[in-house]
Amino acid sequence: QGRLVESGGRVVQAGDSLNLTCVASGRPLDTYNRGWFRQAPGKERELLAAITWSGETFYSEKAVKGRFTMSKDNAKNTVYLQMKDLQPEDTALYYCAADFFDTLINGVPKYWGQGTQVTVSA
Repeated sequence: QGRLVESGGRVVQAGDSLNLTCVASGRPLDTYNRGWFRQAPGKERELLAAITWSGETFYSEKAVKGRFTMSKDNAKNTVYLQMKDLQPEDTALYYCAADFFDTLINGVPKYWGQGTQVTVSA
């Protein structure tokens, strides 16, 4: 069984940009649709964006507010989350997940990474 590994999280200041990376290794995850989620302390995990193998994207505008962009590089089995104008309320553990596209958007994905911490200071 494959695994998902996120990276790129760190401490940034309000207004900064940050790029997160999720690498999938092993079958079947390297061919699955992928999504980015986050969970802040005391809050429920929320979907940020999802992308299909062919590049179709979905964004949760309530969470993203036009500031995040999800992309992928199939040759590298990697998806990215480019985040700009980060604010303290974006502080959370950011997760990469894999499953069917509809499940990423409307359900609970089956496969998860361990997460990468993003902290935004005021």
